[in-house]
Amino acid sequence: MSKPLFRLGVSPTLRLLAVILLGVALMALDHRLNELQTVRNALSTVAYPLQVAVDAPIRAGSRLLESFTSREDLITENRILRDENAELRARQLRFDALQMENDRLRALLSTAERAEERVETAKLLAVDLDPFRQQIVLSKGSRQDVYPGQPVIHPDGVIGQVLSTQLTSSTALLISDPGHALPVLSARTGLRGIVVGTGNPRRLEMRHVPPQEDIEEGDLLLTSGLGGRFPPDYPVARVTSVERQPGQPFLDIQAEPLAALDRSREVLLLWTDEVPDADASEPEEDDPTDSGSVEDAENHGPEADEAS
Repeated sequence: MSKPLFRLGVSPTLRLLAVILLGVALMALDHRLNELQTVRNALSTVAYPLQVAVDAPIRAGSRLLESFTSREDLITENRILRDENAELRARQLRFDALQMENDRLRALLSTAERAEERVETAKLLAVDLDPFRQQIVLSKGSRQDVYPGQPVIHPDGVIGQVLSTQLTSSTALLISDPGHALPVLSARTGLRGIVVGTGNPRRLEMRHVPPQEDIEEGDLLLTSGLGGRFPPDYPVARVTSVERQPGQPFLDIQAEPLAALDRSREVLLLWTDEVPDADASEPEEDDPTDSGSVEDAENHGPEADEAS
C-alpha cells in the first residue's frame, strides 16, 4: 500500500500560533472576568503534593545546613563569652584586692590622723613566723628616722616594736614572739599585768594576775604606758579565757591580739616623745616594766608596776 508523497494538514507553525492566540485570549478573559479562578485553584490543589515532594529535599538540606551553622555559631559565641567571663573575673579579683588595699590604707590614714604622735606607714617586706622567732621586715629604716625600740602599730591594735634598723629597712619583733613582754592594763577595771607572746600569732598570755583579781573573758587589754616604750591606751588584745588552777599563785589567762599579726600588709611606725638611743641594736631590757624581756617582766610582775 503506497503512502502519499505529501501529507496535507495544518502546519506546526499554524498550530503554535493558534495555541499562542488561545493563551492570550484566555489570559485576557481571566484578567477581565476572573472566570478561570476555579480552574486555577483545582490545578493548584492537584499540583501541591508534587510541589511539596520536590521542595522537601531542598528544605531539609537548608535546615540541616542552618542547624550546623547555628551550632558552630553557638560554640564560637560560647567560647567568646567564656573568655570574656574569665577576663572579667580576673579583673574583679584585682578590683577586690585593690578595694581591700584601699580600705586598709584608709584605716591606716585614719589611725594616723587620730594619733597625737608622729606616725608613718611602712610596708612588710618579709615575714618570719617561726614559733621561736616572730619577726617582720619593714620598708623603712634609719634613713627615715626609724630607731630600735620604736612602737609598731596597726589600726586594730599593737603589732610590736622595732628590733634593729638598716639604712632603708628595719626588723620588728611581734608581740607574739615568745621573748616579747608588754605591760598592759584592763580597760574595764584598770588591772595591770604583763602580756607575753606564745609563738602563735593568734594567742597571747597575760601573766602575774592573782586569783582574787577581777578579770573576765572579753576584757580589752590596753598598753599601760609603763616603761616609756609604748604610749598608753593603745589596744593590744582581748581576753579569751580565764582559768583558776588550784594551788597556783596566778591565773591562767589567754588573750587574742586585736591586730592580725599574720595577715597585715602595712603597719604604722609610731614616734614617741621618748626616743631611745639610736645606736641600740635591740629593745632595752634594763627596765622590768618595759617590753622586750619576758624573764625580767616575770621576775617583777604587776607588783613592780604598782611600785612604779
